[in-house]
Amino acid sequence: MDSRQLLVDTMSELMWERGYADTSPRHVRERSGVGQGSMYHHFPTKRDLALAALERNVQDLLPATSELDGQGDPMTRIEAYLMRPRAALKGCKVGRMTQDPQVREDPVLLAPVARAFAQVHDSWVRVLREAVAAGQLRADLDTERLAHTLMAVLQGGYVLAIAQQDPGPFDDARAGALDLLRAAAPSHQNTGRTA
Repeated sequence: MDSRQLLVDTMSELMWERGYADTSPRHVRERSGVGQGSMYHHFPTKRDLALAALERNVQDLLPATSELDGQGDPMTRIEAYLMRPRAALKGCKVGRMTQDPQVREDPVLLAPVARAFAQVHDSWVRVLREAVAAGQLRADLDTERLAHTLMAVLQGGYVLAIAQQDPGPFDDARAGALDLLRAAAPSHQNTGRTA
């Protein structure tokens, strides 16, 4: 791995662990083993390195949404995405950045975060609309609003798990979201009756 990529990977991990504000160039150099001259050759400022790391974190997040955008039964894809193994006690690499005041206050650093969440939201809306079209969810559901709700369940689940240092609340939140989705099936599916 070249030194530029090593710096980006290291900054990505440190920002996930510590946040942007609490990650210094020295931390990155110490963990990566890359010298100061090489670091500043690739990234003149900490902000430049952080932006590259945020883009990397977004690239890590978005392939997972391919489960939502894939082929086959929409509710099966939704369940697979919600229940996919995650490091609940570490939180979301992208969502974590919204808690960092220096990222929130910098439109350039916040842009990749906002873009990633917009893309995930769009994937949720598409799969939810597919589930409605397939008769798996009621037609009167607002898929835009439901997409925001499901994203909030995951992000809030991370917060609860981290606060309690227990992945249980995260797992419960995901399972609860599935329970609510199943309850939002048309009534003939809930009762086993045919229309």
